[in-house]
Amino acid sequence: MNIHPSSIVSPKAKLSGSVSVGAFSTVSDNVVIGADTRIGSHCVIEGNTTIGKGCEIFTGAVVGSRPQDLKFKGEKVFLEIGDNNIIREYCTLNPGTQEGGKTVVGNNNLLMAYSHIAHDCRIGNGCVLANNCTLAGHVTIEDKAVVGGIVAIHQFVRIGMLSIIGGCSKVVQDIPPFSTCDGHPARVYGLNLIGLRRNGIANASIKKIDQAFKIFFNSGLSVKHALEKVEKELEKTEEISYLVNFAKNSERGMARSAR
Repeated sequence: MNIHPSSIVSPKAKLSGSVSVGAFSTVSDNVVIGADTRIGSHCVIEGNTTIGKGCEIFTGAVVGSRPQDLKFKGEKVFLEIGDNNIIREYCTLNPGTQEGGKTVVGNNNLLMAYSHIAHDCRIGNGCVLANNCTLAGHVTIEDKAVVGGIVAIHQFVRIGMLSIIGGCSKVVQDIPPFSTCDGHPARVYGLNLIGLRRNGIANASIKKIDQAFKIFFNSGLSVKHALEKVEKELEKTEEISYLVNFAKNSERGMARSAR
């Protein structure tokens, strides 16, 4: 281990031998940190926090501090961070809020400076959260979603996989998978074509997703009737089935079309 002499690392913390901890950082009792993870200077890692392998945590990040929830009364809660995540300067990540509750961050995510991950959030794999992105409690962000800078996401909102949200958006409803969204509140402008192509989605599948989007967002149909039409008329590919299930299970309702 490479621990700067000015840092304070609890002897009860479990750090892999290849972990490095920068100047003036603190690591508390119940923290577990995996191999090759690097903690920058002036960071605070506390609570029942587990950090995986190969992560980079930059200056001033506060990871695992108590949730910002008035209901929290000191219950045993958790924060789990996977492998190869980049957590930039002054990010804040909170654990769950009820007994046994947890916040989970997957693998290979980029959290840019000043991002906030609130209690009980779920972040998938390969996501990008740009500077000052703010997640309220119980937000779910699915794999390979991109959230722009200064975006605020309402509690219990779900962000679908391979979607992209423009900067400064106000997100109060679920963001459909594969979509490009923007606005105040955020609305659907179309497909995230670049994201779909970069992730190897075949053109034939993209055309079917585009057909589904036209039914959901440009036909004037209610979500219920759009679902019926999509299920009746379109081939149930993996992507179409995923989109249909997303719509059926949307607790806050999907964002609507910008048109």
